[in-house]
Amino acid sequence: MRALIQRVTEASVIVNDQIIGSIGAGLLVLLGIENADSIEDVQWLAAKILNMRIFSDENGLMNKSVVDIDGEILLISQFTLFAQTKKGNRPGFTRAAKPEVAIPLYEKMIIALEQISGKKTQTGEFGADMKVSLLNDGPVTIIMDTSDKENY
Repeated sequence: MRALIQRVTEASVIVNDQIIGSIGAGLLVLLGIENADSIEDVQWLAAKILNMRIFSDENGLMNKSVVDIDGEILLISQFTLFAQTKKGNRPGFTRAAKPEVAIPLYEKMIIALEQISGKKTQTGEFGADMKVSLLNDGPVTIIMDTSDKENY
């Protein structure tokens, strides 16, 4: 499971010309799921995302989490995070999980984020053509991969 996490002052997602998810200050999380992922990956990644101290404290140091600032989460599924680009010029996506595997894990991630944070998680629409807008704050952008969790 891969997550591209961006600290934002605002973010939204549009499907079919309708805003379906929108947040103020918080995190935009683009989530890629592969076949090897499990519920344990969901739980570990959700806790890391919500507890990651990437928001400024009163001294301007990154010491606060999204929970500490009462921030929001916008979670967007993004299979392209598993693009394979080693050969040729057209990315391959064979590592990305098919919907029958990815959708249940994506839904479990929504639940895990809500249970840990105590707040509703805004989302995109799995598999839809989405237009995502954001105002990256910092910019702060972090990539996490659950296959590397022993290194965290």
